[in-house]
Amino acid sequence: MTLPTLFVPHGAPTFALRPGAAGAALVTMAQELERPKAILVVSPHWETREPTVGSATDLETIYDFGGFPDELYTLKYPAHGDAQLAQLVAQHLQDAGYAARIDTHRGLDHGAWVPLRMMYPAADIPVIPLSIKPYAGAAYHYALGQALAPLADEGFLIIGTGSITHNLRDYMICVHNNLPTPDYVPRFANWIDDQLKAENINGLIDYRKNSTDAAQAHPTEDHFMPFFVALGASGAHAKAKRFYAGVDDLVIAMDGYQFDRAVQ
Repeated sequence: MTLPTLFVPHGAPTFALRPGAAGAALVTMAQELERPKAILVVSPHWETREPTVGSATDLETIYDFGGFPDELYTLKYPAHGDAQLAQLVAQHLQDAGYAARIDTHRGLDHGAWVPLRMMYPAADIPVIPLSIKPYAGAAYHYALGQALAPLADEGFLIIGTGSITHNLRDYMICVHNNLPTPDYVPRFANWIDDQLKAENINGLIDYRKNSTDAAQAHPTEDHFMPFFVALGASGAHAKAKRFYAGVDDLVIAMDGYQFDRAVQ
């Protein structure tokens, strides 16, 4: 069984309470996929110096945020992990030259559990979390994904989560001044889609030079790096399908992508 790889939005934490159209798209997309043996999830909210794989049996629902409605802190996603499968993920990375490590305690931050709770509400598929190294850049994370690509042939559903645009300073400016969504948000999202349609992978990896909107779309790169892991893991000439396009909270492009591996 060969599965596609995914980049899905996790939105603000309140996405868990108000899933809207983006949440509905996640549910529909997941229902159309074959059931995976395991889920490898890459969230921008787990940052480490070296690639780190979570192997905990019981995955804590981590509330890595503050100041939100009380209801949010009552939500649970009782997922479980698998130490043997986590070791397999680490081995693939080590074979590719990465100093991959195992974390036996890490649970799921909101970048992971919010979308997974929508996509697989039964929480009955093993989940393996993987960290990012945000300052390493797009090329690093694309190569990291390439090292993980064989797992998609072994029944793993590789999911990167984040957002196509993520500028919280602009969110505050828009809210305080009653401004609409800035033009760069849909413009950058459409630029990304155009590059994917053209299979311009090198242009995407060098997005900060090639898009005039890149620095404003991502003042820091953390929320975009899981996109490159998912893209790299999809293999050469994968077909990108934008299964959802839209904006939440004024500045967060919630576009979701399914990358279908090319037939060999």
